[in-house]
Amino acid sequence: MRIVIVDDHPLVRKGLKAVLSVEEGVEIVGEAETVLGALSVIEVAKPDLVILDIRLGAESGYDLVRSLRHLHCRFMMLTSSAAEADIRRAKECGADGYVLKEAAPEELLLAVKMIGRGRKYFDQSLLGTLLRKETDDPLERLTPKEKEVLSALGEGLSNSAVAKKLIISEFTVKKHVSRIFQKLNLSDRTQAALYAREQGMGDYTPPDIRDEIDYEIQDGTKV
Repeated sequence: MRIVIVDDHPLVRKGLKAVLSVEEGVEIVGEAETVLGALSVIEVAKPDLVILDIRLGAESGYDLVRSLRHLHCRFMMLTSSAAEADIRRAKECGADGYVLKEAAPEELLLAVKMIGRGRKYFDQSLLGTLLRKETDDPLERLTPKEKEVLSALGEGLSNSAVAKKLIISEFTVKKHVSRIFQKLNLSDRTQAALYAREQGMGDYTPPDIRDEIDYEIQDGTKV
């Protein structure tokens, strides 16, 4: 199997080559640290499998997979993110595998073998997430106020801007953002913003702005 490694950390690429080089029938035919570099390497090397990170600096590994799905090539995400949103995006963009960087070398090699045989492989520790019913709408886990905050994140607003828009304190915004991350299995604001936009929440308006009341103490006065 001819493999190209795409990761923006040299140490990760070196470690992967060390693990994969001991496997009989595996050949590392190229490596890259950016999407543009990967496109050039893959075009020349014509690999059977590309192992890549989700985040390549400011770029996205998802974009690389989408742009190359027409090739006779398979793709395995190797990432530190166990967020449900990332796992589902990997499936949606057509990735053949999803393995955590904390996985043992044996699991990495097993994933490579299975993908090489035309099968899918997703990290065993993530099976619970993958087996959740598709009818389970993650947005229903949020309160009306959390949906408002998520919508504001989708607009690219900062915490202070969200606070002004929703007439709550910045401290309360931070609490809502933290709960949103937990409930939707998101790891950062960028993921939250992308998720909100994918859900069409940029112009979200709650059915009743007073469905959930936030109380703040300012100068001893409850408002």
